[in-house]
Amino acid sequence: MIASTRSWFQAFIAASLSLAACATATASAREEGRLLTATEVLEDVQGMPDQRLPDLLLSRAYGIAIIPDVVKVGVINVGGSRGKGVLMVRDKLSAPWSNPSFITLTGGNLGFMIGVQSSDIVLVFTTKSGIEGITGGKMTLGANASVAAGPVGRSGSAGTDLNFDSEIYSYARSRGLFAGAALDGTVLSIDKKSNAAFYGKSGVSASEIFSGQSPAPPAAGQRFLDRLAQVTRTSVRSSPAPQAEVPAGAPP
Repeated sequence: MIASTRSWFQAFIAASLSLAACATATASAREEGRLLTATEVLEDVQGMPDQRLPDLLLSRAYGIAIIPDVVKVGVINVGGSRGKGVLMVRDKLSAPWSNPSFITLTGGNLGFMIGVQSSDIVLVFTTKSGIEGITGGKMTLGANASVAAGPVGRSGSAGTDLNFDSEIYSYARSRGLFAGAALDGTVLSIDKKSNAAFYGKSGVSASEIFSGQSPAPPAAGQRFLDRLAQVTRTSVRSSPAPQAEVPAGAPP
């Protein structure tokens, strides 16, 4: 009887571990899919000469967030929006981009709208202070950092102040049109659950990810960073080289 109970318990533990492993793999695949979609959005936008992100703005970016397929739902004059995406930062304009952190965008909107709409949202952060707000876990555009509809195209800087005084510039792509968008009141939050699934570490923080102290991302993360580096004309963050083992007794 005792042996039978022990065998059943061992089988239960094995099954539970197997289910947990499958759940982790599924979650990681979901986040990798989100990165792939974000890569496609970036490539599509920069492939449109008349509607692309201006090079001058990208050269001043301390952070870039891409949130594909943000769904907006409206009934008469009340609505809301929600989407999940990724955020990358850098501490210097000449530095490589950090590993991606997953984020969630939520916000309400006022105006006459009935039905469901979907848009790809891109945010460009032009100051370090704007980035520090989201690193803490959550920030509201327009309240914690100034936000303005971003310029587009080769001469996009002509559509706004040449000094880029706003801390964040926002864009939306819907039905093939990519243009600046007003996103005051929209809330950005760190997606802790997705970060844990992607990096395989429970409780991994945005600060750890941005500073390179988190586990290395899967290959999908590096492919995304490679493409982002090409678009923004920056170097690619390289993984630390493995240290050679020192034979016992050898001088340090």
